Amino acid sequence: MKIHKEGHKIIWISFFIFVGVTTFVNVCFPEYRILRLTLFTVLFAVLFLIVRFFRSPFRTLKKDPNAIYAPADGTIVVIKDIEEKKYFNEPKKQISIFMSPLNVHVNFYPVTGKVLESEHYDGQKMFARRDKASDLNERHCTVIEDEKKRRILVKQIAGAMARRIVCYAKKDAAVEQGEELGIIKFGSRVDVLLPVDARVNVTMNQKVTGKETILAYFE
Repeated sequence: MKIHKEGHKIIWISFFIFVGVTTFVNVCFPEYRILRLTLFTVLFAVLFLIVRFFRSPFRTLKKDPNAIYAPADGTIVVIKDIEEKKYFNEPKKQISIFMSPLNVHVNFYPVTGKVLESEHYDGQKMFARRDKASDLNERHCTVIEDEKKRRILVKQIAGAMARRIVCYAKKDAAVEQGEELGIIKFGSRVDVLLPVDARVNVTMNQKVTGKETILAYFE
């Protein structure tokens, strides 16, 4: 387990705020023991949760060209067929993973291939579980094509608490299954759009683990 590089700055800022505020209160209000203890407990809990949020676990992956791995930790909240009109203009199977603030928020490439598109869209901050969040919230879309010309879309979606989507995908770059795609800060969702004939390997409300759970198989 390590701390993701995207969390270093905010963790150090939070640490110095914690030290500064608790030191100030201890020096200026030594007689208010309960106040000092309560403030210390609350600030320490916040600092702990921030550090925990940016954890980045070490995981191994057995590469499989026919497998589509989960790009994120979380809960399956959508499995359905849709008509995708932005990148494919054809029917696709959508699998959505809701990531709570307690989940690991690092995202991974589900397949090996080439990045065809990598685009960021500004948008709303509605609750990520809502269906409309997929198209209306702030999001980053990455289209990947494997060696057999099979294409998928990974959509990182900001939620009500999310304040920044980080995506490392660059157009025309070669990427490997299980490599780091990016991270979404503080609550979010990831949609994966697959060929309609993909064989789904998960069920609704199932807990999945990024880089370990296989969402589906190419047929």
